[in-house]
Amino acid sequence: MIDHSADRAVFRQLADLLRDRIQSGELGPGEPLPSELRLAQDHGLSRTTVRQAIGQLRTEGLVTVDRPRGTFVRVPEPVQVVTLARGEHVGARMPTDAERRKHRLGEGVPVLVVTTPEGTETVHPADRVQLTRP
Repeated sequence: MIDHSADRAVFRQLADLLRDRIQSGELGPGEPLPSELRLAQDHGLSRTTVRQAIGQLRTEGLVTVDRPRGTFVRVPEPVQVVTLARGEHVGARMPTDAERRKHRLGEGVPVLVVTTPEGTETVHPADRVQLTRP
């Protein structure tokens, strides 16, 4: 329930409600969220406020927006196991635009950069990789 008198912004309250529905499984991977108009009407909000809430969930990597089809719960990508060799180290950062396109990354998804002792770097999407040591 949205509390218009609360200290928390209403778009954040709506994002919380939708996030809870996603995390509980009520809205499963690949399922559409209600339309912006429906969410606005159901919660007594403007469409601008609804768009802010959806933008928040996009930033968190929970939903994808496919215009004009709608907004969908993000389908998790398969996880790749990467074994780090001796001397390799890992850092995290936000991807470049080219990396975001290459790896089809959603907004807010960082990359992990594996660097060899020689300085060669390999970039991996952080939401799709599990790093291990031998």
